[in-house]
Amino acid sequence: MYLGRVIGNLHATVKNAELTGQRMLVVQPVDSDETPSGSTLVCLDWAGARDGDLIFWCRGREASFPFLPEIVPADACIVAIVDRVDVEKASC
Repeated sequence: MYLGRVIGNLHATVKNAELTGQRMLVVQPVDSDETPSGSTLVCLDWAGARDGDLIFWCRGREASFPFLPEIVPADACIVAIVDRVDVEKASC
């Protein structure tokens, strides 16, 4: 799973019929300190995220698992909304 920030939503006039009723959100991947890391992507929303939420997202085959037993053609999916991130500094 990866951290990301929801930065918008996507409305499609034409999409795969198996995506009917699924929300698509634009996500900016971020590091643990919430700095952007990489290109934006579109994720299906399983968790009910809103604009500005810090989220966990996954990609690949696992992106369709939250929707089982439905078969959803997903490449990336929001699986959780993050309330807080605690990062411990490495001791040398």
